[in-house]
Amino acid sequence: MGFIERLEKNIEKLEKKMEKEQLKIVALEARCESKKITKAEFILKKRRHDEQIHAWSARIRVLQGGIVRENKHIEEKAEEKEKKKEEKEKKKEKKEKKEEELEEESEEESEEEPEEKENQHSA
Repeated sequence: MGFIERLEKNIEKLEKKMEKEQLKIVALEARCESKKITKAEFILKKRRHDEQIHAWSARIRVLQGGIVRENKHIEEKAEEKEKKKEEKEKKKEKKEKKEEELEEESEEESEEEPEEKENQHSA
């Protein structure tokens, strides 16, 4: 599970970065409202922060897709292992049945042989 845990850790880091960027935008809005920066300056800086947030959210979606793919891969592996186990059991059962049939046939043959010998002696 190390791979999935690493992906989840990276997602958490990116989410924290996104929260910090949101806080920076809020601070910029406050500066703009208090007339410390112009509206145009605010828009330019906000756009940069928004683009960064958008890039990180896209990266998060990619990582989440990786987690989903990995979980699916693990499930498929487990199913494949289960199938192999079932096939192995079936083969084992078939082999046991064949052995039982052979034993029954050999017992029947051994029972028939003494009867034939008795029939030959009495004739």
